[in-house]
Amino acid sequence: MPSPYRALFTAPGTKGFSAAGFLGRMPLSMMGIGVVTMISQLTGRYGLAGALSATIALSAAALGPQISRLVDQYGQRRVLRPATLFALAASAGLLLAAHFSWPDWVLFGCAAGIGAVPSLGAMIRARWAALYGGTPQLHTAYSFESVMDEVCFIFGPIVSIGLSTAWFPEAGPFLAACFLAVGVFWLTAQRATEPVPHPRERHTRSSALRSPGLQVLVTTFVATGTIFGAIDVVTVAFADERGHKAAASVVLALYAAGSCLAGLVFGLLRFTGAPERRWLLGVCAMAVSMIPLLLVGNLAFLAVALFVAGLSIAPTMITTMALIERHVPRAHLTEGMTWVSTGLAVGVAIGASVAGWVIDAAGAAAGYGVPAVSGAVAVVVGFLGHRRLRKPVPQRGGAVEHHSERKERHMA
Repeated sequence: MPSPYRALFTAPGTKGFSAAGFLGRMPLSMMGIGVVTMISQLTGRYGLAGALSATIALSAAALGPQISRLVDQYGQRRVLRPATLFALAASAGLLLAAHFSWPDWVLFGCAAGIGAVPSLGAMIRARWAALYGGTPQLHTAYSFESVMDEVCFIFGPIVSIGLSTAWFPEAGPFLAACFLAVGVFWLTAQRATEPVPHPRERHTRSSALRSPGLQVLVTTFVATGTIFGAIDVVTVAFADERGHKAAASVVLALYAAGSCLAGLVFGLLRFTGAPERRWLLGVCAMAVSMIPLLLVGNLAFLAVALFVAGLSIAPTMITTMALIERHVPRAHLTEGMTWVSTGLAVGVAIGASVAGWVIDAAGAAAGYGVPAVSGAVAVVVGFLGHRRLRKPVPQRGGAVEHHSERKERHMA
């Protein structure tokens, strides 16, 4: 590991919460695609599979920011454990309903309950911000976490699709639930690195989404999430049409591998220019990378095209996290990060659902038109909202506030 990354882990407790966060985030890449694979194998209905995946994402979009707001007020341990137990119960219900062919409304009810899964990525980034806020190491920490996200997306689909196709259809989502339980309870057992909650503000604080800059980021990432949700569903169907459904996991892993590689390199760089310009460039790069998908004719070409497309993901996500630090206060940080994840979740829901219906109506190849159109929408929204990102709100979680918070913890 390059020295800037190795230096992150000199602080006590960083290895433990990072490892727990990695396990807890595996369901992010396993659950949705696992449900698509499970339902398509059990019923052959890609429309239903996409709609269930969309329901999970929409539920997470509705519940995630509320859970994170409670975390900012009361702390990670007090909030994450009950929320996770509820999500695990809903996951068990979905697997039973799918296995025993219960009515569709039961499937959708359980899928909605899974949305209580906490945003582990936001929780881990909040811990890094509490340690390194206002220092150059925070850029490296966010880069590392983006790489970990992509490692999850490299191995998660492979494991989830592989188990569901080679063992039994419910195997992928079941293992995702196990990872969630272990990750959350391990993370919340680590109290020393837990960010200090802000209970005094619970009666007066407004939503982080009131920030104009955050509104731009979230809206743009709705379109970006549509890209991700559509690509997952369409790639599984594309591989299935060619008689190699299990190969979809490898192709999607290459998509994540491109992002992982770019994130590693990006984290080693130091930038002096305006971050909003880098962010807009990343959004444009993601949109342009969708065009070759319209021309794919075989899995080999698709794999190469998705690897190249992945190169723009992690740098854009890393820059987004830096912009959140500039546009929301420290007491809102977890919620602000979760709102971006919420935008992605809404987009994933839209992309998975629309792509599923397009596949049923016109075939998998036509489905790649969904991410292409979504990329164009992301660019338009990014350009329209670019000026809002150029006006960071003062005293939004800077070095003074972080230093004061660490001093209070030390004195306590």
